[in-house]
Amino acid sequence: MKSMVSWILFLKELTADVAKTCEFTGNWCDERFDFQATFLQCLAKHVPNIYSAEMDPLLEKQEEMVQAAILYPLECYLFGEDPDTFLEKLQQSGSSQLCGKVFKGGETTYSCRDCAVDPTCVLCIDCFQNSIHKNHRYKMHSSTGGGFCDCGDTEAWKAGPLCTKHEPGASSSPKENSECQLNEEIMEHSRRVFPSVIRYIVDMLIWEEDKELPLELTMREKVDSYYCVLFNDEHHSYDHVIYSLQRALGCELGEAQLHTTAIDKEGRRAVKAGQYASCQEAKEEIKRHSENVSQRPLHVEVLHADVMAHQRFALRLGSWLNKLMSYSSDFRQIFCQICLKEEAGSEKPCFISKLMLWDAKLHKGARKVLHELIFSSFFMEMEYKKLFAVEFVKYYKALQKEYINDDHDRVLSVTALSVQMFTVPTLARHLIEEQNVITTITETLLEVLPEYLDKNDKFNFQGYSQDKLNRVYAVIYDLRYVLVSKPPVWTDRLRERFLEGFVSFLRILTCMQGMEEIKRQIGQHIEVDPDWEAAIAIQMQLKNILLMFQEWCACDEELLLKSYRECHKAVMRCSTNGRSRERTVFHLCGHTLESRPYRVSADPVSIHLPLSRTLAGLHVRLSKTGAISRLHEFVSPEEFQVELLVEYPLRCLVLVAQVAAEMWRRNGLSLISQVFYYQDVKCREEMYDKDIIMLQIGASLMDPNQFLLLILQRYELADAFKKIKPTKDQDLIKQYNVLIEEMLQILIYVVGERYVPGISNVTKEDVIMREIIHLLCIEPMAHSAITKSLPENENNETGLENVIDKVATFKKPGVSGHGVYELKDECLKEFNMFFYHYTKTQHSKAEHTQKKRRKQENRDEALPPPPPPDFSPAFSNVVRILNCDVMMHILRTLLQRAVELETHLWTEAMIQMVLHLLSLGLLEEKQQLQKSPEEEVTFDFYHKATRMGSSAMNAVNVLMLLEKLKRVPQLEAQKDTVIWILQMFDMVKRLREKSSLTTVGATSGSEAAKGDESTQDKEKAERKRKAEAARLHRQKIMAQMSALQRNFIETHKLLYENTLETQGKEDDIMEEESMSSANDYSRIALGPKRGPSVAEKEVLTCILCQEEQEVKLESAAMVLSACVQKSTALTQNRSRILELSGDTLDPLFMHPDLPCGTHTGSCGHVMHAACWQKYFEAIQLNFRQRLHVEQTFDLENGEYLCPLCKSLCNTVIPIVPLQAQKINSEDAEAVAQILSLARWLEIVTVRISGYSARNTKGEKQNLPAFTNKGTGNSALEFHSILSFGVQSSAKYSSSIKEMLILFATTIYRVGLKVAPNEADSRIPMMTWGTCAFTIQCIENLLEVESKPLFGSLQNRQHSGLKALVQFAAAQRTTSPQVLIQKHLVRLLGVLLPDFKGEDTPSLLEVDMFHVLVGAVLSFPSLYWEDAVDLQPSSVSSAYNHLYLFHLTTLAHIMQIVISSAAGRCVFVEEAQSAQSFCREVCQYTSGCFSQDIPGWFVWDCVKKGIMPYLRCAALFFHYLLGVSPPEELLQVSEEGQFKALCSYLSLPTNLFLLFHEYQDTVNPLLQRWCADPVVLSCLKGKSIAIRYPRKRNHLIELPEDYSCLLNQASQFRCPRSSDDEQKHPVLCLFCGAMLCSQNTCCQELVNGEELGACTSHALQCGAGVCMFLKIRECKVVLIEGKTRGCLYPAPYLDEYGETDPGLKRGNPLHLCRERYRKLHLLWQQHCIIEEIARSQETHQIFFGFNWQLL
Repeated sequence: MKSMVSWILFLKELTADVAKTCEFTGNWCDERFDFQATFLQCLAKHVPNIYSAEMDPLLEKQEEMVQAAILYPLECYLFGEDPDTFLEKLQQSGSSQLCGKVFKGGETTYSCRDCAVDPTCVLCIDCFQNSIHKNHRYKMHSSTGGGFCDCGDTEAWKAGPLCTKHEPGASSSPKENSECQLNEEIMEHSRRVFPSVIRYIVDMLIWEEDKELPLELTMREKVDSYYCVLFNDEHHSYDHVIYSLQRALGCELGEAQLHTTAIDKEGRRAVKAGQYASCQEAKEEIKRHSENVSQRPLHVEVLHADVMAHQRFALRLGSWLNKLMSYSSDFRQIFCQICLKEEAGSEKPCFISKLMLWDAKLHKGARKVLHELIFSSFFMEMEYKKLFAVEFVKYYKALQKEYINDDHDRVLSVTALSVQMFTVPTLARHLIEEQNVITTITETLLEVLPEYLDKNDKFNFQGYSQDKLNRVYAVIYDLRYVLVSKPPVWTDRLRERFLEGFVSFLRILTCMQGMEEIKRQIGQHIEVDPDWEAAIAIQMQLKNILLMFQEWCACDEELLLKSYRECHKAVMRCSTNGRSRERTVFHLCGHTLESRPYRVSADPVSIHLPLSRTLAGLHVRLSKTGAISRLHEFVSPEEFQVELLVEYPLRCLVLVAQVAAEMWRRNGLSLISQVFYYQDVKCREEMYDKDIIMLQIGASLMDPNQFLLLILQRYELADAFKKIKPTKDQDLIKQYNVLIEEMLQILIYVVGERYVPGISNVTKEDVIMREIIHLLCIEPMAHSAITKSLPENENNETGLENVIDKVATFKKPGVSGHGVYELKDECLKEFNMFFYHYTKTQHSKAEHTQKKRRKQENRDEALPPPPPPDFSPAFSNVVRILNCDVMMHILRTLLQRAVELETHLWTEAMIQMVLHLLSLGLLEEKQQLQKSPEEEVTFDFYHKATRMGSSAMNAVNVLMLLEKLKRVPQLEAQKDTVIWILQMFDMVKRLREKSSLTTVGATSGSEAAKGDESTQDKEKAERKRKAEAARLHRQKIMAQMSALQRNFIETHKLLYENTLETQGKEDDIMEEESMSSANDYSRIALGPKRGPSVAEKEVLTCILCQEEQEVKLESAAMVLSACVQKSTALTQNRSRILELSGDTLDPLFMHPDLPCGTHTGSCGHVMHAACWQKYFEAIQLNFRQRLHVEQTFDLENGEYLCPLCKSLCNTVIPIVPLQAQKINSEDAEAVAQILSLARWLEIVTVRISGYSARNTKGEKQNLPAFTNKGTGNSALEFHSILSFGVQSSAKYSSSIKEMLILFATTIYRVGLKVAPNEADSRIPMMTWGTCAFTIQCIENLLEVESKPLFGSLQNRQHSGLKALVQFAAAQRTTSPQVLIQKHLVRLLGVLLPDFKGEDTPSLLEVDMFHVLVGAVLSFPSLYWEDAVDLQPSSVSSAYNHLYLFHLTTLAHIMQIVISSAAGRCVFVEEAQSAQSFCREVCQYTSGCFSQDIPGWFVWDCVKKGIMPYLRCAALFFHYLLGVSPPEELLQVSEEGQFKALCSYLSLPTNLFLLFHEYQDTVNPLLQRWCADPVVLSCLKGKSIAIRYPRKRNHLIELPEDYSCLLNQASQFRCPRSSDDEQKHPVLCLFCGAMLCSQNTCCQELVNGEELGACTSHALQCGAGVCMFLKIRECKVVLIEGKTRGCLYPAPYLDEYGETDPGLKRGNPLHLCRERYRKLHLLWQQHCIIEEIARSQETHQIFFGFNWQLL
């Protein structure tokens, strides 16, 4: 209050001052006047006064004063006229073609995959919606904030750079949107004003004095007024800051939260005002309370009030300038000129550089203003953007170092602006040429990581800081941005500077080459796993940069060769370090290898070799471009030293092999993880793949025998291919075998993997197609799964879409799951079993899948390699290793071992690889022979393989070994492959012979063909014989299994019978009834012609103890697991406010809105009541013993999971058997003569009056008027109601009674949200209410799903509804009958006005079906006598039900007629009856009801409106009485359904005949109903009544395109928040409300608890259960209550049938109607709670989320 008074006084003073100020500022126009001095004097005078109340600022008043005292005079001088008028003219004259919108965190951005130059080129939602890119392949993503819309930037787009809003001519301006030029006077004024304003802003933002101001701003005496200012940091949590403030300042929680929110948003906040000493004390206290062992204290400063005020105003001036920049290009240019101007003769940086260099010291709010100013000025003018970029690069190192030492997010750092400059192609090239930006960035990288260099100048990231490395990645990203667009034209300077940058980058790679070496652990397991993640993460970050450098080099031949030379030098420098002069000699097959003594298993080895791999990449590009022919000019053959180049990649591959052989298992998980990533898609392009290429380079340049000897030696298999002494060490044998397998695999890859541009003549598309083919050979895959398995290029593209349709067909998804791609048959021939990107699992799975497919096609199971493409000339020598002596020795040795069955020395996998190598050799020779004459083909694989050796080992050739191999039983699976290879030998032999013959007769060819055919026929017959034998074997096994199954069913016969019985019970009932009763009236449920009830013997099995029991009244109770929940699924008015607590609620009458009901559902599983109680007690005990374990259910509220299906339940329904009742037709006819409706009403009235007289002795009775009209006798006896037939009430066992009470109490507790109370009078009301509401929900569901009323319910629904209705009928017996009678009288008061009490609602204010259910179930209480417990007989019940139903039906017809709406319909016969009824209603309402309404229209309204009520009544009476429904109700037929319902419920099809039939009795009722004030008010239009039929609720209509939803979200503004920060908008799918989720601004206090916007909304909209769509994350959230929720897939799918949670893939999304319908059914079936429980049970991780604050 005091602050408000002080403000008012200050306003008066300031108003007086403003006039003086304006006069004073008039002097600004004088040229001789010192503008800067005057400006500063004005600020010195006003700013401290305006911003004096920093602790409790009145923001609107402050803004008013700033405008009046400073900004308005300033603008008047600047523009020379009224500012508003001038700016409006300026705005209308045009705007920039650049959009310039700056993104906030969470805002959606769009990138066009077809037109964007790179992925950083994005559009805001408005520009995207108005651009051509909307119809292209686009991606959507959520911005992290700080980005910039690129609309209008011609360098960012290949096509469509402008949206329709920013196109020239889009405006109606005559200047065609070209920006207005300012006149010279305004520009002159700007040149005077801007320097002073900018200098003031810069000086105040970088002002370091806490207590003093600059002299020119010091006007008044210094006062001892200070603020203790707390600054934001990213180390302390929100709660920690709140706690520290509470402890240090002694403030309330609310105040501390307010401070913390402001600090988080603005970056700083004054938390205490006062004298210097008190503020200093507060500072020390805050520091003390916020410091602990692991955290440094909070950043707190004490600032003088005037310093604080001027800093605040400096930011306000920054915002003012920012606004001004948007109006004119001239303003922007003048601003940029001043900001970039350096003081003459001074080495100080310019204004903008000062601010950039100070950026890391500024608080969050100041940074935002500064960055927005840069965006709105420099980045909107291309010329000045370039100059700004030059300044940025000049101070790049300093800025990055400041950022790395800072703790704020990157989005708040000026370094984040690099992407806006470095990704502009022309600007990037300018910076490379003029500023040497690549060298600057790479040097920065080395300078910020010195602490991670070891003594050998290699990186070692042990004990690294993750936060620091994340900041270092930003520098790596900048390098990526600079290289993202390759230059189309190379200049000498660009070439020179790029090479400089590349050499500088090689220095980084040199530090990584061989880093973090590891040594095999022997004996003892490693104690602590070393840190490996950082090195692999940097490798991942550099992957695309390495590829981009290689691509840049490949653009220019000269540059490529020079780059290769520099890279080669770097590799040599690293390789020669520490080289030993010792040499080892290795002899095999007459060949000798001299090499350096090195063993991977004993010496240090590193997986990180980026230099070697970069050289491999450059070598491939030399081959591809043909520049390799000039390589000798740059690197002499003597310098090349290919053995040294191959050495390190080979060691790496050997390490992988030894890890597979479990030789390194004592080195822990870190090595396994590194090997995984080495071969994983994220890294393999620049790791594993390049190592294979380097081996191929070695194979192409080395002698093949030397190459293989080197491989054998490094794999430590030198002895394995000599004469081996037998060993019994199984581990050693296994180790050797795995190493041989791994080595053979690498040899297959070296020879066979040619799908790399440069190694062979293939394109990138060919490579991707091959990858996809091999992925789909494993199994059909989703688009996202394929994408994840393919490497991404620098633009985050895999190239998948360009080729996928050539190799695969898309199979659309169903209601769940996702679409998959299936491989086309013609591509199956491309399958290579030893594809080098397969993991071991994938290899096995692909092999199994392909063999299975071939078997199904009745083909052989051979899977030979497809013919590979030819090597390019530079790599053509690689194939020589296939036919060299050492290779032949290896192949022959392994085959020999297999033939001789030396089981411990070979494996099937090994032989498979040998066969694959043989196949490759034969295919190569065949291809060469087909292309060239035989004498030119030097590749003699056939000759070498068939040649006999001289030594004893070589006495048998390969061909002979293969023949023997066919007969080895352990290799039966490889037999087809062996046969294929033998055929290939034959073919190559014939090709050799054919080439050598001068003439080739046609006959020899045909004979050869016949020979082939005969061999194939034999093989086919053999396969057929085997297939038949296998079929017979399977048949025999299946027969045995069937016999066992029959035996099991016999043994457990009762269990199976019971299961079948419960599953198909309803169908059985229908069949029995249709057979047993053929007469016409057997399918009538009400009245004297009621059909017989069929009560079958019900034997059920308990799911817990598996014992059977027949359901009887006197037996122990059996129960169904059930879930009771509040529901708004049927509500007609979501705006109605629900009462959260039902302490005072009267639930007897349901409003026709159906605002909130109590629904009971069951999973249909049966238990003994005793078994269930034991089970529940066991769960409770288990929970108490395991307090630390989170539960998915609330035991205190009786929740548990069904033991069988794990559905969430909170009670059990007792199963009460249906009491069979049959009506004696003679008795019924006799009663019919006497018991008319009038007579029945008299009897009921007298009975009720009698009870009333007993209870209120001496009070006058008000009997209804019609009691004297039926008969002449006015004194009917009290007991006359009993004369139409009574019987004794059913006697229930104590167990059943106990369960009746338990279930009824649960309904009461859950439905009213109150504590349980078995004696509460509302329990019967709640019982009837849940019965009626559940039936209405089921009827609604059947209608929505277009299912027939009977025969289509699921077993769980059927069992649950049957048990519920019988329970509702039986529950009456557990309550005092007097209480039931009171409720009955109140219910009848709605129908019979004479029973109407003060609390009886109007006819239009109740749901008639609820009244019907309550009246029918409570009516037997009228038969209660003091001495004996009676209930009506079958005949009495038939009439009671009939008349009660007819009365409620008449009342419901009245409701429909009164609330009927306009419409048109065809004429029907019933219209005459309707017309006469309307005349009566008109008469009784004194003309309020128009008799002009046509009869046909009223009849149509009644017929449509009453249908749901009749359907509900049919369900109710069927499950209550057990009378079979007519056949028509087992089908879906609208017309037939109405007639069948009328027949079943004893109604005339012309419903108005009811009024004629009971005319004398009903007319007085009609008269009284019409006279009701609420009815008259409705007819007069003063109030609105519910129209019938009620609308069927659906989830809200969602747009087809997801971008429309994102558009809505972007326009959403939180109603409770004044800032423009982006929120987390969520959409309620029940009502369509947009809410601000997970934000403190929208939290509400409900019953003393803080609830988030979604949770509090759910309490009203869905009675605690609700369904939301998180728009920016594309996820559906299901919540229940305050503590439970789960995520659910959104109903939006991309074109590949997949959801995109988090918009990670960003593909366009479209609504899937089937999935949205599934969500709708989840709601209408009341299965949301069940889904949440199941999800939480499966994904326990969600317990970490606080659903209460959603």
